[in-house]
Amino acid sequence: MGTLNHFSFGWLTPVLSYAMACAGAALGLRCTLRGLAATGATRRNWLLTAAAAIGSGIWTMHFVAMFGFAVDGTELRYNVPLTVLSLLVAVLVTGLGLTVVCYGRHRGLALLGGGVTTGVGVAAMHYLGMAAVRMHGALRYDAGTVALSVLVAVGAATAALWAAVTIRNVYAAAAASLGMGLAVSCMHYIGMAAVHVQLDPARTDLGGVSPMEFVFPLAVGLGSFLFLASAFVALSPTAQERAGELSAEELDAEEFSVAAARPDVDPSDPALADRYDADPYDVDQYGHDRAA
Repeated sequence: MGTLNHFSFGWLTPVLSYAMACAGAALGLRCTLRGLAATGATRRNWLLTAAAAIGSGIWTMHFVAMFGFAVDGTELRYNVPLTVLSLLVAVLVTGLGLTVVCYGRHRGLALLGGGVTTGVGVAAMHYLGMAAVRMHGALRYDAGTVALSVLVAVGAATAALWAAVTIRNVYAAAAASLGMGLAVSCMHYIGMAAVHVQLDPARTDLGGVSPMEFVFPLAVGLGSFLFLASAFVALSPTAQERAGELSAEELDAEEFSVAAARPDVDPSDPALADRYDADPYDVDQYGHDRAA
C-alpha cells in the first residue's frame, strides 16, 4: 500500500481551493438571483452563467486541492480527456439542477430533484477527476466513505440551490457562499479519505500530463474567470437598482414603452410604480405577480 499525503503543501492548497469554491458559489448565487428576476432568453443566459460559475468553482476547488495530493513511491499524472470531461460534467449537472429548481412548479419537489441531480453530478465530477489520475499503482475506494461523500454532495447541492432561490440580502448571500464552499471542500476531503493506493512499481508507462503542464494552467484560468466575472456582476446594477436610479422623465418613458408592448398595462396605475420595489422573484418585468 502506498502512503498518501493530502497536504503536501501544508494549508496552502486547502485554503486556495476553498477560496475557489466560495468564489464560484458567490458568482452563481448572484447570477441565479438575476435570472429569477428575468424571463425568456435573459433568464436562460443568467442561469447558464450561474451554472458555469458554480461548476467551474467546484472543479477548480477539486484540482487545486489535488495539487496537495501525493503518493510516496510514484509520480502523478492526469489523463486529459477525463479531466476535461469532469469539468463538463460539473457545469452540465449544475445547469440541470438550476433549471429544475428555477422552472419547477412545486418548490419543494424542485429543490429535492435539483439537489439530488446536482449532488450526484458533483460526486461524479470528483470521481471522474480521480479516474483521470495516473500513477504506478491502482486506486481503491472504501465503499462506505464513498457513500458518505455522495450524501454530503447531495446535501451541499440542495442547500446551495435553496440559497440560490431564497436569499436576497447581500450579506446573507455572502454567508451562504462561505457555507457552500465549506460543504464542497468537506465533500472533497471525505472522498479523498476513501482512497487507498496499491502500488505497482513494474508499471512504467503512465501517459497523461503532469499537473503543471495542463491542470494548473486550466485551474488558474478558471480561477481568474471566477474572480473577474464576480467583480463584473457585483458591480453591475440590478434591474431594481437601475429602476431606482431612473429620473422621473426616464421612468415615464420606460412605463410608456411597457404599455406599448403590453396594452393590458395601464402606466397611470399607481400600483405599477410600487412594483419596482417588489421582490424580483414574485413579479415579472412588467410588474405583474408571477403567481397571478
